[in-house]
Amino acid sequence: MKTAAGIVMLFLMALICSGLAQAQISSFQHIVLIVQENRTPDNLFQGLCLAPYGSPSACGTGANQYNIQSYGFDKKGTKIPLQAVPLSNTHDPGHGHSAFEAMCNPNKETYYPCSVNTALSIAGCTQNENTSLCSFQYVDPNPAVTPSLGSYLYIAQNFGWANVMYQTNQGPSAPAHQFLFGGTSAPSATDDEQATFVAENPSGLGCLAPLNAVYNLIDPATAPKEYNLINSPLGTVCFSHDTLANELENDGNNSGNGNTWRYYAVGTEAAHVSNNIWTAPNWIYDICQPNSGYTKCLGSDWIDNVYLIPSQVLKDSVSPTCDLKNMVWVTPTGQNSDHPSSTGTHVGGPLWVASIINAINGSSCTDTINGVAVPYWQDTAIVVVWDDWGGWYDHVLPQFLSAPNEGQGDYQLGFRVPLLFVSAYTTHIIDSTNQYDFGSVLRFAEHNFGIREGVMGFADARSTTDLTAFYNLSLTPTQFPIPTYGSSVVVDDKLPPDPPDDD
Repeated sequence: MKTAAGIVMLFLMALICSGLAQAQISSFQHIVLIVQENRTPDNLFQGLCLAPYGSPSACGTGANQYNIQSYGFDKKGTKIPLQAVPLSNTHDPGHGHSAFEAMCNPNKETYYPCSVNTALSIAGCTQNENTSLCSFQYVDPNPAVTPSLGSYLYIAQNFGWANVMYQTNQGPSAPAHQFLFGGTSAPSATDDEQATFVAENPSGLGCLAPLNAVYNLIDPATAPKEYNLINSPLGTVCFSHDTLANELENDGNNSGNGNTWRYYAVGTEAAHVSNNIWTAPNWIYDICQPNSGYTKCLGSDWIDNVYLIPSQVLKDSVSPTCDLKNMVWVTPTGQNSDHPSSTGTHVGGPLWVASIINAINGSSCTDTINGVAVPYWQDTAIVVVWDDWGGWYDHVLPQFLSAPNEGQGDYQLGFRVPLLFVSAYTTHIIDSTNQYDFGSVLRFAEHNFGIREGVMGFADARSTTDLTAFYNLSLTPTQFPIPTYGSSVVVDDKLPPDPPDDD
C-alpha cells in the first residue's frame, strides 16, 4: 500500500503536471462508463468509516458524510452487525428478482413499499457457514486482508460519490446491463411502456440464444410473479428498441453524423462471439444482425464497436493507439470483477478500475478543441457504477416508481449501488441531495453530447437527474493518479478470461 508520504508525493506530481495544455471545454469529449459487479455501499465501502483509510466521523447521514451503516435488521427486527470478509470471499447471496422480493420484505397487503426490517437472502451460502449472516457482510478494508480496496476508497475520498444511487431494475446483472446500455430490459419500446421487462439472468445470449432458451418476464398483471418468454422460433429474444449507442450515432436527431462508441466485454475476438449474457449489445437486433442460424453477430456496428478483450481499453487510452471513443462501456473479466466467486479469484476489481483511470490520467493522447491539443484526462469523464446489489445488505430502502400492479414500480427501482465520478473538474463531492439511478447515467451522456435528455423514453425518461452535479467545467483542471494499492494483482491477465459474473 502507499504510505502517507507517498500520497503527498502524488499531489506534488499533480503540481508538476500543471504545465499541461489547458483549454476551456464546454463538454467532455469522452465518457468512460466502467461497470463493476454486485455490491452495495454498505458492503463495499465500510472502509470509508474504518481505519486505516477512513474514520467514523466521515460516515452518517449529513450532507458531507458518507451514508454508510455497519449493521442491519433481519425480518424479525433483530439488529445484526455486519461481518467483515475479504473481497475474494466465496459468499454469493441470491440476487435474482425473487431475492429482491425477500430482502425488500414488502407489506403483504399492499406490496408497497419495502419494509424497514429486511429479510434474509441466504442462497449461495455453503453448509459450513452461519447462513443467518450471509447477506450481512462487508468487505474488510484491512490492507492485510483486502490490499487493493484502498484504490476504491481513495476515489470516493477525492472525487465524486453518490449517497443515493439505486440500480434501476429489481434483479440481477444481465437485465441491469441492458438498462445501462439502452435504458430498458424490455423486448420492445411498447413492452417498456407497458412495464414488461426481462427480470432475471436468462438461459441464452440475446440474439445468439439457442432454441427454447428461457427469458423470465414480469409485468403489472403478474407481479411479483414471473412468466416465461421462450426463444421459439429462433430470434424471439433478439430484441428491437432504441439504445444510447443508436442515439449517439444519430446525434439524437437521426442525422447519422454523431458520436462514436465502443463496448468492451469478454468473448472470442477472432470469432466475433461474446459467450456471456452480460454483453448488452448481443441482445439488440439492429446492432447484432445475426446470421440465419442465430449463432454469430454480423452487423457492422457490432463488429466495429464491440471489443471482446476488455484490457484493450488500456491500449486504446494511450499512445500510439489513441482510439478512445466518445462513449465507452467497460465490463471486466471475472478476474477483475467484484463479483464473489466459488474459487475466490475475483480480486482484481479495484486495481482494474484504478488502472483504467490512470491510463487516461497519464495518457499523451489529445483531442483538438478550438485549435488546442487537449489531453484525454482534461476532456474525459469516468463513471464507475456497480450493476446490482448482489444480495448484500444495504440500509437505504429503494424507492418504487409506482404503486404495485400499476406500472413501472413492479420492477423499478432496485437496491442502492455505489457510484463514483472522476474527472479533472471534480473536487471531493459527496452528493446527498440528488437521487440517482441508471437512467441518470444515460441522461448525463445525452446532456453531454447534446442529445435531449430522456430522448429514448425508457429509464432515461423516468429518471429525474443527470450527473452534472459532480463537475464544474469552469474549474482549472487538476491531475493526480489513483494509488494502486495491492499492485501485485495482475490486471492484464494472460489466463483465459472468465465472464464478469458466474451466476
